[in-house]
Amino acid sequence: MRVAIQGEAGSFSHQAAKRMVPGGSMVPCVRSAEVFDRLERGSVAAAVIPIENSLAGSVAEHFDLLLARKVFIQREFRLRIVHNLIAAPGVRKSDVRRVLSHPVALDQCRDFFRRNPRIQPVPFYDTAGSVKHVVESHLRDAAGIAGRQAAAVYKGRILKAGIEDDKQNFTRFVLIRRRRQILPRANKTSIAFIVKNVPGALHRALGIFARRGISLSKIESRPMRGRPWEYVFFADFLRGDDKVSRAALRELAEVTDLVKVLGVYKSA
Repeated sequence: MRVAIQGEAGSFSHQAAKRMVPGGSMVPCVRSAEVFDRLERGSVAAAVIPIENSLAGSVAEHFDLLLARKVFIQREFRLRIVHNLIAAPGVRKSDVRRVLSHPVALDQCRDFFRRNPRIQPVPFYDTAGSVKHVVESHLRDAAGIAGRQAAAVYKGRILKAGIEDDKQNFTRFVLIRRRRQILPRANKTSIAFIVKNVPGALHRALGIFARRGISLSKIESRPMRGRPWEYVFFADFLRGDDKVSRAALRELAEVTDLVKVLGVYKSA
């Protein structure tokens, strides 16, 4: 199975995809939109994307793409994230003046940059890609932040291991497909909905779940493109595709302008 991922071999997305789709053939993509484009065109059978980190929060662009595209979440996976400072062979930590990595990874290592003010964080498109760049370009004043596997793949040298701010650092990845398919033991549902612009609209929407004893494990709002100061709500609730869940979604559709089921899957 061909699986699109954002990032190079050795990236955290690559690691998660290998765990979720053993034996899959990974197709690296530079941009998030390219991952979804490949999936919608059918050039890959599935895609794996990060959607939430326990330190940095949600990956906003991926939530926007899940809403906009015709895809369906089939599985989720939580990966422990360990960030390492990785440079080209022969480079010492004292040589490093700039560190490249994905903006989310840089944000998860704020304490490192506070302790090393002479080192400048530089956003890059991918964690493993940053290591590939500094090693293949033979940069003597730069390093990347990535997982240990990236150092092995690109023959980089780990200057300092475990530089993330908090050891309870996990990223939630999801496997998405074009076709809606609910696997056995699915017990979690992700949705997006837009409430009507009237007083108490959100209260009424959330009351639908409360009355049925359905637990919301996540809810947040995102701005709607092309509609300033209007918002879409993303929510996860701990229930699969059963009679109670379907009744709640039917009632939700009656009091909102839009309801989209993003996926029904087994909680990680």
